[in-house]
Amino acid sequence: MNNDNALNANVGLKLRGLRLQRNIKQADAAKDLGVSPAYLNLIEKGKRVMPFPLLWKALRYFEQDPEQFMSTLGEGRVDEALAKLLDEPLLKSLDIDSESLQSLSAEPKLAGTVAALFNLYKNTRTQLENVLAQLNVEERTRTQGSPSGNGLGNTPGVRFDYSPFDEVSDFLEKHRNYFPELEEQAEGLRRDFRLEQQITSSQLTRMLEERFDYRVQIERATSGSSVVRRLDLDARTLTLSPDLTEQPLKFQIAASIGLMVMDREKLVERILGAGRMRHGETERLIKVNLANYFAGALMLPYSEFFKEVQRTRYDVELLSNVFGTTYETVAHRICNLSDPKRQGLPFHFLRADIAGNISKRYSGTGIRFASGGGSCAKWAVHLAFLNPSQITRQYSIMPDGTTYFCFAKVQLQPIEGSIVKGTAYSIGLGTHAENAKYLAYGLPTNDLRKDAIPSGISCRFCERTDCNQRAAASYRFAFAFDEYTKKDCFFSPLLVHEKEKAERNGQHEGVDSDPDGSEKHDSLDRGVRRRKGHEN
Repeated sequence: MNNDNALNANVGLKLRGLRLQRNIKQADAAKDLGVSPAYLNLIEKGKRVMPFPLLWKALRYFEQDPEQFMSTLGEGRVDEALAKLLDEPLLKSLDIDSESLQSLSAEPKLAGTVAALFNLYKNTRTQLENVLAQLNVEERTRTQGSPSGNGLGNTPGVRFDYSPFDEVSDFLEKHRNYFPELEEQAEGLRRDFRLEQQITSSQLTRMLEERFDYRVQIERATSGSSVVRRLDLDARTLTLSPDLTEQPLKFQIAASIGLMVMDREKLVERILGAGRMRHGETERLIKVNLANYFAGALMLPYSEFFKEVQRTRYDVELLSNVFGTTYETVAHRICNLSDPKRQGLPFHFLRADIAGNISKRYSGTGIRFASGGGSCAKWAVHLAFLNPSQITRQYSIMPDGTTYFCFAKVQLQPIEGSIVKGTAYSIGLGTHAENAKYLAYGLPTNDLRKDAIPSGISCRFCERTDCNQRAAASYRFAFAFDEYTKKDCFFSPLLVHEKEKAERNGQHEGVDSDPDGSEKHDSLDRGVRRRKGHEN
């Protein structure tokens, strides 16, 4: 039956294409073929079977060879301009398939219009991104050079690169990443189901079925899809991937319960209040973050977790074993301890990949992160990849003198034994340097200024003039260099006194004068002269 429908649709589309190629109106073609315009319209749309006598008559009318026409019915030719769009990310996200494009190909003018509009959209989007990037650079350069600049990247004025993810980060920081409404709901569920300290996925599944009347099913996603969790509100089912191991499985079920609780209690509306978001996507992103927060609160109850944190002195690895969850989940939860009655140390959180891309961030310490790409290569979260099996620890000092103690660990999740197919993230936590003594991972120091690693926010906005790891010139300095003077990093700015000395050397052709009038050769040449003296 499906094959017949496909054949009818193909015949109708091809006949419609032949008619449009000849600029024949549908009413005129219907009159010449001896049928009503409505009937021909249904045939062209594939909604009516075309009798063979009428098909032969139509082929003679359009001057088509019947044998050749019938041989092309299975080809499904797609307009070339439209076919190129199949590889575009936007069309992939809209799930536009070749059959849909084939239907559109029967409308040549419409097909050309769609392709032209899409290409216009791409070009306009690219131009807009370039303009915004330039405006952002100019705005940051202007504001960071003014007295109001604070040296940490949180400049006043309009931020042209302010994304929904930046807005979510600001929202979490505003609330100090603590939401008592979610804590109460999670604690109530734990109490009702008498959950112990370490919970299992089967207990969470029972909670889902008994409290929310949802059915859990394990099912592999369709080929080419990486979906691991799907909550179907209409069918009241939670579908989970069979590839999920126990720890991530628990988290996904707990996050799903969080979504149901928030919908039932209208918690998102209560938490957001009357405030308006700058981006339309922000509210949904906040809901995702709150669902994940609820999952952490359900699996790591505040009171018990706080006690264990104090007992273990923030030993993230040990805490993950105590509560049977991942290192990353514990690291997230440590950043939630802002209850005024049971307050933990302030932490900032980072998750980065081996290329240095930061996919998660939260500042509970006041440290600022670059809103664009890139961050400081001196940070522990990046250096952790050098020793993935160990905790990387260090003191860091920012250009304004603020000091932090940071530690990071790499979390690997291979697929089929391959890290390349799977994921590799570094999970970093940091707090003010004076808090290091309260941590199990804390490093001893007698001279913090000496032991701390000079760091920054990102190369583009860093004030440091002598960083040997610079990957780009800073917008804070005029990029100046001298071909005869080499610093240890090409992107480090040539300072005034360095530049003046280089210019003097150029004026005197590499010779300076001592105060007594005697000539002194440039220091860069002394070693060469000494070697020549020994040779002579």
